[in-house]
Amino acid sequence: MYENLTAIILNEGYRLGLSIIALIVIYFIYKASLRFLKKQATKLDLEPHIVNALRLVIRVFTLAVSIIAIFTFFDIPSDLFVGTSALLGAALGFGSSQTINNIVAGFYVLVSQPFKVKDYVKIGDLEGQVEEININYTSLYTPTFNLLKVPNTQVMNSRILNLTHEGVIKYTFMVGFSHDFTEADVMSKIIEPAITEFCQTYCNLDVRPPEAYLEKADRFEKTYLFRLFVPKGEAKILYTIEPELMQLLMKYFDKLRKGN
Repeated sequence: MYENLTAIILNEGYRLGLSIIALIVIYFIYKASLRFLKKQATKLDLEPHIVNALRLVIRVFTLAVSIIAIFTFFDIPSDLFVGTSALLGAALGFGSSQTINNIVAGFYVLVSQPFKVKDYVKIGDLEGQVEEININYTSLYTPTFNLLKVPNTQVMNSRILNLTHEGVIKYTFMVGFSHDFTEADVMSKIIEPAITEFCQTYCNLDVRPPEAYLEKADRFEKTYLFRLFVPKGEAKILYTIEPELMQLLMKYFDKLRKGN
């Protein structure tokens, strides 16, 4: 009896020792994989959101291998593994459905790449510069100079407009002028002097001169579309110069209205 008990203890101790060694080996492989990923990401200049996705894959794979190793060394029946997985899946499904939806949507955003980090985008009614893309949220640096975290489910279900092309943010906004003034007067006495004064301060090799043209007209007003050109990743400049140009347009509009 004592011999059987001793054998059982030794056997369990042997299995425990093997599982500990296996987990240590798995941990070192995991850390080495992360270091290798970081090195290759720097070498290949990978986007941060791609690195985050690969890091998550490594973590999930490591967790799965660790669980399988423990079940194997302790001869735990596979039905228990399947049953536990099903129970865990059900719990996650009921308790964390929103999180799971965000994760699925996050993979969609990472794979489809409708935008990249530092792109300026409009997502539904939201807009801003993309600062981070992770599995749950996309972070936007908004025109209010705040950081907004948008759930990836909202990103996936919204209309996305990417305003960044060829390394430049091409931002547009509209301004309407009444029919009290001719198109020639609006262009020569409001828009052109406003852009000229604007360029004296802001236009250089990085910020190109704004463009403006008549977009549409109805019985109430003429609407002009203005385009600003700012280097990618410089949303802070955009948030500064847009109100400056608007202020200059209003300045010359008031002068024309007063007959100066």
